[in-house]
Amino acid sequence: MDALRVVDVPRVDPATTGNGTPVEKAPDPELGTEIIPAARYFSPEFMAMEWDKVWSKTWLLGGRSDDLKEAGDYICTEIGKESVLIVRQVDGSVRCFPNVCLHRGNRLRPEGRGNAESFKCMYHHWTYGLDGKLDHIPDICTFFQGGPPNMSATLLPCIEWNSFVWFSLNQDVEPFDDFIDPMKQHLEPYHPERMAWSRDITVEWDCNWKTSVDAFNETYHVQGIHPQLKWYLDDVNVQIDCYGKHNRYLIPFAAISPRVAMPSQIPPAIYEIMVHAGMDPAEYEGRVSDIRRDVQIFKRKHGAEQGKDYSELNDDQLTDDYHYTIFPNVSINVHADDIMLFRQRPHATDPNKMYYDIWMFELVPEGEEWPERVKHKRFRHGDKTIGQVLDQDAYNLPTVQTGMKSDFFPGLWIGDQELRIRHFHKVLDDYIYGPGEKKPDDL
Repeated sequence: MDALRVVDVPRVDPATTGNGTPVEKAPDPELGTEIIPAARYFSPEFMAMEWDKVWSKTWLLGGRSDDLKEAGDYICTEIGKESVLIVRQVDGSVRCFPNVCLHRGNRLRPEGRGNAESFKCMYHHWTYGLDGKLDHIPDICTFFQGGPPNMSATLLPCIEWNSFVWFSLNQDVEPFDDFIDPMKQHLEPYHPERMAWSRDITVEWDCNWKTSVDAFNETYHVQGIHPQLKWYLDDVNVQIDCYGKHNRYLIPFAAISPRVAMPSQIPPAIYEIMVHAGMDPAEYEGRVSDIRRDVQIFKRKHGAEQGKDYSELNDDQLTDDYHYTIFPNVSINVHADDIMLFRQRPHATDPNKMYYDIWMFELVPEGEEWPERVKHKRFRHGDKTIGQVLDQDAYNLPTVQTGMKSDFFPGLWIGDQELRIRHFHKVLDDYIYGPGEKKPDDL
């Protein structure tokens, strides 16, 4: 690290941030230096333990509340072998229940969104209300044993928070506020409810879901996979914060990486940041190293007249990337004007495959018309581009997954810049083996 330009990046004084997103550096946890076993990325046994101890036990992201505007609006989403229906009720609440008919196990709806007055199984026309209760069984007199117990689908915990809807497969899951802590204070100041869908894509990747989570939990790989970003962000002077289950890093944007020389002209990516803020780069007379701060000053001064309320955000949030991982599978790049959210879902049967959901949202200035909701697209990796940066990650991850299985690779050798990866796996271990319990050396 002594060859890099490691500096103390000017950051917002915590005393000036009020009740907004915390900016204080969290103490680094003591997580040891042991390798993270490779087998957990491809082992069917570990995949089964993840299902029993994680996916079926914790809170999971289901979708956006604005996809559930009216009574009968529903989201059908899948996680592993399970599929659930999240439905807006007549009284305005949301309910969640398994997407399965109690008769012969048929799925009631395909994955996606829609609106329904009821959910009729297309096999034998058993019909369920919006609340999951059985309303009609054709020829019920032929069932001498009567209908299924309770005549209702199993209700699952479901809650709306910060314009998103969350669910759990565990009826005894911990309270959502306990699970999400301290993310409410961190993320609510961005007001995602003011942002509209700009992208909704699902891509099937040939890697384990954790291989993807790891890739988005560190900036150490920028120099290798994303060399163009070195003229866009500071990948070295990054603040890493680990909390209970979740973690984050703060990356200065509109900045230059210490790994390259300071350019004499404005790099194209930073040029676009200035234009998006409303500045005219052709009239800018400052140094490239001053642009980050000058963009912050400009947006603070002109945000209101542009219909953008930045009052709950600190100055750094007007330029920088505050990147969060919400355990187990949500990665969020939050910015003043947009949010990039990635949901990383396990395959139902194959630990070497996953589903990568790309959800992007853009701030709609006050007074402007709300855009039409973008359509969901789905394809396999390589069929279409998902953007230069994500294409670079997607191209690399299958080779990482293949290399994990080598007899000559025991596991991940993690450095300080990858602290979030080690923290993520510590939380995973706590769920699977119990806090403080010793785990097997090979998993």
